[in-house]
Amino acid sequence: MTAVQQVWPSLFRIVVGLYWLYFASQKWQGVGWMKSLIESTGRVNPIPGLHELLVSVVAPNWLPFALAQAAGETLVAVLLILGLATRWAGVLGFLLAANLALTVAFLANDDGFRWLYYLAVLANAQIIVSGPGPVALGRFGWVPAWLR
Repeated sequence: MTAVQQVWPSLFRIVVGLYWLYFASQKWQGVGWMKSLIESTGRVNPIPGLHELLVSVVAPNWLPFALAQAAGETLVAVLLILGLATRWAGVLGFLLAANLALTVAFLANDDGFRWLYYLAVLANAQIIVSGPGPVALGRFGWVPAWLR
């Protein structure tokens, strides 16, 4: 196995962490811009049950949901970049990406653009499967077991 093959899971994990960091940073100065996005998402969502949930629960209470999304994205980004609790961060990233794929993706008029949301689901699934790789803080013995 070459050095690149050995380091690949770590490199992939860090890049996905940077992906989440970019989207999390969009919300650090405020989440007010998400209100219209969340309301629009509910109106156009074609999935029965989810459409009603978005319209009647999420849209009227958009602020806690927007803050939870921002906090989740930030947590996933930091954990993935550092290589701590990698598989758990991958699970949370998978759930956040699935949320976006089942909601915000339907706002995209271009079907090709919609696939970017679906790829985020697959990227986080890959992290769950492959783990942190050799370059990760979670590999050190002084790190508590729950962060490995």
